[in-house]
Amino acid sequence: MRKATFAGQFYPASQAALGKALEQAFLGERGPGSLPPRKHDRHVIAVIVPHAGYDFSGQAAAWAYHAIAATETPDLFIILAPNHHSAESGATIEPVETPLGMVRVDQAFVRGLVEKGTIGLDDQIMPDEHSIEVQLPFLQFILKDDLEKLKIAPLLISADVDLKQLALDIKETLVEQNKNAIFIVSSDFTHHGPQYHYQRFNQDTAAKIYEFDAQMIELIKERKAAEFAEFVDKELATVCGALPIQLLLLLLKPCEAKLEQYYTSGDVLDDYRNSVSYAAIVFEQS
Repeated sequence: MRKATFAGQFYPASQAALGKALEQAFLGERGPGSLPPRKHDRHVIAVIVPHAGYDFSGQAAAWAYHAIAATETPDLFIILAPNHHSAESGATIEPVETPLGMVRVDQAFVRGLVEKGTIGLDDQIMPDEHSIEVQLPFLQFILKDDLEKLKIAPLLISADVDLKQLALDIKETLVEQNKNAIFIVSSDFTHHGPQYHYQRFNQDTAAKIYEFDAQMIELIKERKAAEFAEFVDKELATVCGALPIQLLLLLLKPCEAKLEQYYTSGDVLDDYRNSVSYAAIVFEQS
């Protein structure tokens, strides 16, 4: 079992402080305004959720997890996330311990997927990557009365993997094992400013970042995988989870998509010299 790497950095390290931070994410002015619901009246199949520090993106993330909480707990959550530190893709069967307890991996699913040969097991690339870990306390929080059902399949996605083949492999493995899953794509949107070596807007920065992200979000909502990939490549868009998003769009069947929340770190700080965008997008069965 691996100890959480980013407790005390992206989110609080103590159980009590983390619980309060998660409550604030749901109840804050940019959050959904209520704690996770107990009734199951939604049919969420996937979400796109940010992965910055909770003080910045936690209230956007809470919208996605509020929707998941209103859905019957699936057999597993497949987390598709970018690797910020190398160009390697990989999966792991190693559980993770956060301040809220242990999160188990669906080892049968991961091993079955890996046997197909498109993505491999690689425990070494996981500890340095925050994009999966920051999602786990949210899952533990919304499922705190049902933790025995919480299982994940953590996948880091980079340019070394065939996305179309991996999408087929994931679908086949779910069918072969007769399992249902909710996909969680971990991604921030535009990183803008000198800190990110990407500065295309010099006037009306906030409004233009909003417009730029809106173009990508619309392509995502319409499930246009190829067009989204072309836009990112053409505009050199700094969407850190672009590849996991593309993979999700290849996985999704016809469904309804809704942008639940969007804002930027510039909005939080009232300073747009360096800004990162956060979006919560929820996909539900039609």
